[in-house]
Amino acid sequence: MPAITLTTLQSLKQKGEKITMLTCYDATFAHACNEAGVEVLLVGDSLGMVLQGHDSTLPVTTAEMAYHTACVKRGNSDALILADLPFMANATLEQTMNNSAMLMQAGAHMVKVEGQLWLAESIRLLAERGVPVCAHMGLTPQAVNILGGYKVQGRNENQARQMRADAISLEQAGASMLLLECVPSELAAEISQAVKIPVIGIGAGSDTDGQVLVLHDMLGLSITGRVPKFVKNFMQGQDSIQSALKAYVNEVKGVTFPGIEHGFSA
Repeated sequence: MPAITLTTLQSLKQKGEKITMLTCYDATFAHACNEAGVEVLLVGDSLGMVLQGHDSTLPVTTAEMAYHTACVKRGNSDALILADLPFMANATLEQTMNNSAMLMQAGAHMVKVEGQLWLAESIRLLAERGVPVCAHMGLTPQAVNILGGYKVQGRNENQARQMRADAISLEQAGASMLLLECVPSELAAEISQAVKIPVIGIGAGSDTDGQVLVLHDMLGLSITGRVPKFVKNFMQGQDSIQSALKAYVNEVKGVTFPGIEHGFSA
């Protein structure tokens, strides 16, 4: 497939074709995801849990994120690479600029930041300097200690109203993409319709513009034994990892994944 760009993703949203995204942390899986037709590779700070064995994403450093971004870049030919700014990497505007530059120079095409409306100024500054930004809203794992655990966000009307307003404001500030995690399906659908930029969901129902899963989760690999409600094991019924990756792409594109059972209600 031709190289995926922001223009490609915007076009997919306008056509109503679902966008496929998976986390990826190395060159081998980058190549495999390319072969399966995955459009966006997320170098997620989830690597702190699935690769490093931590109990949260908080210990991951920007240097580690840059290392894995560079690994993914070497194995990638077609997909857009999205890299996470890890915990406290965007605590100040100066840190945000410097750490985003590090990830872009390592091979990212876009950076992802977790938060709400307070991200607006840093998003605006990054966009002005040529750094596309994905704003991660809803359940933001870096804030797990404030949120009191990994809980669905936006279930009451005040939260939902604020999340809709923040999404629109972050688009206006210059965000190129939104990622909604563990948000009621109806709210995620409303936000997807309210903004012109692509909205990717994880535990946010099937009416977002695309889907993302953690690679190890969708391959049925877990060191904790806890499988989130929104995860499907795509290795079941397949005879290879490559077949599982292709099955994921096909089910997202065909809107058979996620099912109702993978989403949350208000």
